[in-house]
Amino acid sequence: MTTGKNYIGNQVSAKGNRTFKTFNPELDQENETVFTEATKEEIDEAVNLASQAFKEFSTISGTKKAEFLNTIADEIVALDDTLIQMYCSETGLPEGRAKGERGRTIGQLRSFANLVAEGSWVEATIDTAQPTREPLPKSDIRKMLIPIGPVVVFGASNFPLAYSTAGGDTAAALASGCPVLVKSHPMHAGTGDLVASAIVKAAQKTGMPNGVFSNLNSSGIEVGQQLVSHPKVKAVGFTGSIKGGRALYDLAAKRDEPIPVFAEMGSINPVVILPKALENRHQEIAKTYANSITLGTGQFCTNPGLLLAIKSDSLTNFIKNLSEEIIKINPSCMLHPNIKKGYITNKEKVISQENVSVVANFSSEVQNNYAAQTVVTVEGKEFLKNSTLHLEVFGPFSMVVQCENKSELEMIIANLEGQLTGTVISDTDEVSEYPTVISALQNRVGRIIFNGVPTGVEVCESMVHGGPYPASTDSRFTAVGINSIKRWVRPFSYQDWPNNLLPKELQNENSMAIFRTIDGVKTNEKINE
Repeated sequence: MTTGKNYIGNQVSAKGNRTFKTFNPELDQENETVFTEATKEEIDEAVNLASQAFKEFSTISGTKKAEFLNTIADEIVALDDTLIQMYCSETGLPEGRAKGERGRTIGQLRSFANLVAEGSWVEATIDTAQPTREPLPKSDIRKMLIPIGPVVVFGASNFPLAYSTAGGDTAAALASGCPVLVKSHPMHAGTGDLVASAIVKAAQKTGMPNGVFSNLNSSGIEVGQQLVSHPKVKAVGFTGSIKGGRALYDLAAKRDEPIPVFAEMGSINPVVILPKALENRHQEIAKTYANSITLGTGQFCTNPGLLLAIKSDSLTNFIKNLSEEIIKINPSCMLHPNIKKGYITNKEKVISQENVSVVANFSSEVQNNYAAQTVVTVEGKEFLKNSTLHLEVFGPFSMVVQCENKSELEMIIANLEGQLTGTVISDTDEVSEYPTVISALQNRVGRIIFNGVPTGVEVCESMVHGGPYPASTDSRFTAVGINSIKRWVRPFSYQDWPNNLLPKELQNENSMAIFRTIDGVKTNEKINE
């Protein structure tokens, strides 16, 4: 059952007088539960609890953290249909999507539990002393990754489970030893409330310190601003728009003690379709991309919003096929009336640009909050001189850019903003004829895909979900997979420290049997004194 209140550590609280409701876009009406926005007093209380909890939580063993993470997963499973029904009522998304996202959320939690239970993730590195070294003795220096402190996580509008309350950012931060304060997304506050209850229950069951997790409601931007500005907050995780992510990044940089903001801000995910592939498979590619563009009503940060190809009869045929295929697909519901409004505004902004041609537009009447899919096309030279055409249109929209030649194709890619993904559609050996194009694409993206679609992000160790700005604020890190834990830690060295006072990960005995780098050699052996 949803409370409509804030979770301040283990307690629910509703001291404010500012309230709001979530919205069911499928039924086009408000949901019943009234949510109370967090006050400044509640924010301060939650952050102070998190700061206090950090002292204990940062030193808790990997085994205990794994128990906590697995128990969160168990408690989310226990919410069963109550969670699924709430998710659907706040998003307009189908039950299958809700269950799939729940499964992904649980999988992320369990993967981080496995990571911290094993323990080698801390990257323990030991350079032993050489007291007789000439001309100067060498000290004993030992390094490992340690958590940085309380983390604020902003829930994402398009992923109420996998990128929100108990999503990847939260799972990674808790795994690292950092308490988490979630700024719940107002579009799915009920889903966040239920998941928050599961996390708090898990924290109590496993004996975690009070304040290791809090969930704060907000209908606007003020709660988020206060959290990011709070001096005891040490990092921020965000998934959303460029405007929102950049605002948080700037706010964090202006603090007396600037803190990192790891923001994943979407992209238009360029797809390069090479000539031979177009000639041989233009119908097949068109159908594949019609489905990818409309998947989830285009509400994925990896939606293929830009298709690039060199002019030819095959490209003309492809555009015709894509136009025919995409209007065969029934439109679907967007997440919220505001999301639909943003889609229409940005789509019209692009369409109104000079020399842009609409080649497909679902023109039949659609229900309220449903999105009509659209494909446009433009010449490469026009795309190069008009940066408005680079705009991300969040929804079932894509632009085909017709390039004069290989050089113009390369130039367009090189002048793109940073992107999450880049895709190359090629016949077997064709891609080897375009090394400079591929190199340009690699410099603009975090992940490059061969003969596939960008929609879909596998949660695994080798996945990179990030990219050059503005795809993310720091392209050195991923927001998906176990390596995302590195956002919430910092390297720390001990020099000539007594063995018995070192963390277990750095002690000679290696009682945890983790893999460490000792004098340049990776091993799980102990150090003989």
